[in-house]
Amino acid sequence: MLARDDWRGSGGGVAMPRSLVARAPATFGARQKRLRDLDLVVDLSEDFFSRRWWRGFATLTALTVATALLAPGFGPLPGGHPALLGEAEENQLIAAGVGSLIEGSDAGIAMAPTAAVEPLTSAPERPTVDLFARLGPGDNLARLLVRIGARYSDAGRAQALLGGATIAQGTTVSVTLGRKDGGTRPVDRIALRGGLDAELVITASPEGLRLQRQAIAVDATPLRIRGRVGDGLYWSLRASGVTTQTAAEYLKALSGQLDVGSQISPDDRFDLVVANRRAATGESEAGPLLYAGIDRAGAPSLQLVKWAVDGKTQWFEASGVGRQTSGMVWPVNAPISSGFGERWHPILHFVRMHKGIDFGAHWGTPIVAAADGQVERAGWSGGYGQQVRLAHAGGIETSYSHMSRMVVSPGSMVRQGQLIGYTGSSGLSTGPHLHYEVMRGGQAINPMSVRFISHATLEGPSLAAFKARVAALLSVGRG
Repeated sequence: MLARDDWRGSGGGVAMPRSLVARAPATFGARQKRLRDLDLVVDLSEDFFSRRWWRGFATLTALTVATALLAPGFGPLPGGHPALLGEAEENQLIAAGVGSLIEGSDAGIAMAPTAAVEPLTSAPERPTVDLFARLGPGDNLARLLVRIGARYSDAGRAQALLGGATIAQGTTVSVTLGRKDGGTRPVDRIALRGGLDAELVITASPEGLRLQRQAIAVDATPLRIRGRVGDGLYWSLRASGVTTQTAAEYLKALSGQLDVGSQISPDDRFDLVVANRRAATGESEAGPLLYAGIDRAGAPSLQLVKWAVDGKTQWFEASGVGRQTSGMVWPVNAPISSGFGERWHPILHFVRMHKGIDFGAHWGTPIVAAADGQVERAGWSGGYGQQVRLAHAGGIETSYSHMSRMVVSPGSMVRQGQLIGYTGSSGLSTGPHLHYEVMRGGQAINPMSVRFISHATLEGPSLAAFKARVAALLSVGRG
């Protein structure tokens, strides 16, 4: 039983036992404290096999098992199979897609016949046809027009209108043909390039085809190309846009003055000026090499300009001195049958000094001059038979013996590689061959050891004109 004092109330409120009022907050607070004191994070590396350690191990095991039970499997995911397209749906997709006509794609969806649309049994002929064609090797405009369906008469007339105009291989021709008549079409218009500076247009008129020449402005300013030699001169030239032909010509020009293989370093810089024509429409046409220079690191630079003297073009240094260096030009196209030095003479039958070299050439083989020079002798010379002797610069002389026929006369000038006669067996000879000698100061020397060097020097008005040319070429690309 509770005493009166054990009841608490006020006014008209409900009275509650004092013990219940006091214990309620205490019970809730203890529950909160127990929740706060609950230790869910246990370090299993401490207090091995204690109650706390076993509780943490049980918690970890429970979480691992729950994860394994709730995780999805590793098998393939189930998937459905799409329904196959019917013929109508497939045609719809092909028609609506974007593809190449040559690969079978349709150009659109076929429309069913209606009051506004009627099916055609055949496609109508196009009133005009625009075509592009290219002239192949050995081709001409007439054959091209016939191939693409033009009238034979129009093809012949168009070719006649071109007259002597030279159309380069690979030229693109734009052709417009009119309405077909009897299997062929008349020519309405033809347009093609007649070189870099003109466009040729042939149009139809009541009087027939007419030719119009439309001039195109061309800039003939030379093109200058410069760069570093780097790992290789030839490939650096090609990487700079120099054509294979120009690169070869440049290397040949330098090789007459220095050894391109060993006297050029990666830090040297090449310098070229090439003739060039550029049309207002953008096309360009490269010409010959005009200037070949190289700035050498730690060595004298080289500047060469192409110049013509007496109808012969060669490379001159910027100072006006031309130099042409070459090894011995083979005087005849034949192998050496006997070398320079002492040998057993096949006719006299004793050891005798052989002052030249013999070439085992067949009868009538052409003989050419080994270098530029003047004919000193052209006639019979005892045991040498018919002989031509040439005088060259530096006190060098060459002789060509046992010839069957000579084609030069004493006093005439000859150039390197010029025909001077034909092989034979005249004089003291056992058979057709060429006996070739080289003398310096009147003494015979081994022809295989001779290296001919020819110089040409400009003077007076020629030198002034050459200097002006050099200045003009060196100013290209400046300012």
